[in-house]
Amino acid sequence: MTTQVLEDATQSVSPALEYGRTIERSLAHRSAISEVFVTDVQNVRPMAVTAGIHLPLTHLYYSDHRPRPKLHDSLLLLEAGRQASIAGGHTNAGVPAGTVAIVHAFQFSLRNLSALRVGGEPGPPRIDTDFFGKTARHSGRFRKGRLEQRIFMGDVHVGDHSMDVLFLKGDENEILRHAQRGTPAPLSTEFTEWPGVVRRVAPELVGRDNPLNVVLTEPEFTEGSVTAQVVPRFDNPALFDHSYDHLPAMALVEAARQLALLTAGAASGSGSGSGNFFAAGYEGGFQRFAELDVPLTATAERTPASDGTHTVRVGFRQDDQEIAELTVTVVDVSHLHGF
Repeated sequence: MTTQVLEDATQSVSPALEYGRTIERSLAHRSAISEVFVTDVQNVRPMAVTAGIHLPLTHLYYSDHRPRPKLHDSLLLLEAGRQASIAGGHTNAGVPAGTVAIVHAFQFSLRNLSALRVGGEPGPPRIDTDFFGKTARHSGRFRKGRLEQRIFMGDVHVGDHSMDVLFLKGDENEILRHAQRGTPAPLSTEFTEWPGVVRRVAPELVGRDNPLNVVLTEPEFTEGSVTAQVVPRFDNPALFDHSYDHLPAMALVEAARQLALLTAGAASGSGSGSGNFFAAGYEGGFQRFAELDVPLTATAERTPASDGTHTVRVGFRQDDQEIAELTVTVVDVSHLHGF
């Protein structure tokens, strides 16, 4: 194996980015134009790109949050980073079209939250990405990779994101899926609703207004933990932009966020809602695919904090196996009202 590594990330000048329209949707692996948030991708040096980002002000999923002041959704920025890495990987880092990127682990954290206030942005958003990849000796194809991103609003550094991925060709992914299941996997388009779902969590308890965006049901509270079933709506176009043979990673991250908000709200005594909490950080890994036809249970355990910050670990289990573990950092944004 050979390794391509970027040595110095400080010597290049970023080119001017275009913000007039979004990129071709196939470059971001999206079906709907409304779900594309990258406006431009420019090469800044070998294995490094910068991308302009569009942050919609009214979006069925990403704008549906109760905390005030209203901040740009952390998962919108995470999704924009994901799209920037995919597009940049195809156009500037030599990742062939049709490659399947499987996320193994990631870290995402926000800072300078005042700069994320909707309507008070200090400048156009952009995401800078560095790619680090291992290529097979004979084929030259990337087999494993890592990306590191820095997120900016104008000149204000508001976040960091890193992700470790495995690159597979389409047939290799099919072989892996069949090896894990033993049977062909069903597609999300074959489902209309999760079996046995009676009623989801009340939207206000997980910081939402629209029931379409609630992904949890049947919460059970014990001292220091909350357990719930993960049951996103298959007709939610943000979570299911196209057909999947598994529950996408972003749906698991959303479930972890909602459990963290539910846990923080319960711990703070906000019995009628999730309080003014905002999920500002995520970290974790994925061991197996989340199957669509097997019940998925998530359990959140909170680490107490005295500064208004809640650290919540969420474990996901199917068939008595842990398939993923995520940690969510939740902060109270009430103090940002004066910004």
